Amino acid sequence: MVQRSEHEQKARVDLADCYHIVDQFGWTDLIYTHISSRIQHEEGTLLINPYNWLFEQITPDNLVKIDYDGNVKEAEPFAFLNKTGYVIHSAIHRARPEVTCVMHMHTVAGMALSTLECGLLPITQHACRFYNRIGYHDFNGLLCDVKDQDRLVKDLAHHKAMILRNHGLITVGRTIGEAFGLMHFLERAAQAQLQAMATGAKLIVPPPEICEKTARQHGDDYRVNGALEWHALVKRLRDAKK
Repeated sequence: MVQRSEHEQKARVDLADCYHIVDQFGWTDLIYTHISSRIQHEEGTLLINPYNWLFEQITPDNLVKIDYDGNVKEAEPFAFLNKTGYVIHSAIHRARPEVTCVMHMHTVAGMALSTLECGLLPITQHACRFYNRIGYHDFNGLLCDVKDQDRLVKDLAHHKAMILRNHGLITVGRTIGEAFGLMHFLERAAQAQLQAMATGAKLIVPPPEICEKTARQHGDDYRVNGALEWHALVKRLRDAKK
């Protein structure tokens, strides 16, 4: 039996929960997106999904443990590592030591938003959360080349969210709950913008000072790193499995 630290086991349980909650929200794209978590007090390693499992099939034990260079430290037999997952997640975790969780999604709304030249417009309260606080990464094919890592990190900069143009969405958080919560608000903002634009009516865009005020009101700490929502989401997950 594999001996793991208390911190690693907690990270495994929390990350597996996140995969199942993402599945509940319908954000999955078969096996082609990924969520990673740093292990507290274990520098240079992270946990990520095995490439050959659906999100609903993820467990604490079948998560793959890798280092920032993509070397597998622990994995079940026949588990595969998604090269794109390694390239994206290791780059961000290495560059942003305060980040615990990185989420990358291919939601329909997120992908549609990523094709718009205007990007995310501050036309809703949800969208204003990201006003001047979101990065953009231009499409250059599949993100499976380590040569893309420097540009990816530069485009994310100090933000907690990024739109991968013609691709999808990324959020990062100091906790798994924060990364998930930010993805929720970004996804909802994308849905609202697309539906509003589809009407063809003129959009009401608040003045820049109001957008900035709203972003500051949301604050950088985001309700104690999303702990309130995360607690409720995990409880719902546990109740559903009883």
